Amino acid sequence: MKPFIKEYTNDEKLKADIQVLKDKGIHKDDVYVLSHDDDRTNRLAGSADANTIGIKEMDIGHAVGNFFSKKGDELRTKLTEIGFSQAEAENYEEDMDEGKVLLMVTNNENVDSYLQK
Repeated sequence: MKPFIKEYTNDEKLKADIQVLKDKGIHKDDVYVLSHDDDRTNRLAGSADANTIGIKEMDIGHAVGNFFSKKGDELRTKLTEIGFSQAEAENYEEDMDEGKVLLMVTNNENVDSYLQK
């Protein structure tokens, strides 16, 4: 099953939505944050108690290869490893180029209804 994904430009809204998901019983291990800036990604994941896409989620060969990749290549690889097609990964990577942050949730089909407001 493809992960749920939502784009954000407002970090506070992202953190609030992650809290809603936690309140609805979504497990932390299924909630991921990704942006073009590693510091921003780590800061948001830390403050919202979410995950980043790392070695645990990736094939070890891709994870090691990311150390030598350009940022765009690294982000697209992370997105494909978590379940998106190459075309989707390219589109989302372009959105991250524009400053958007991605919230991804694996293993739950009800996430969309939880975040409808």
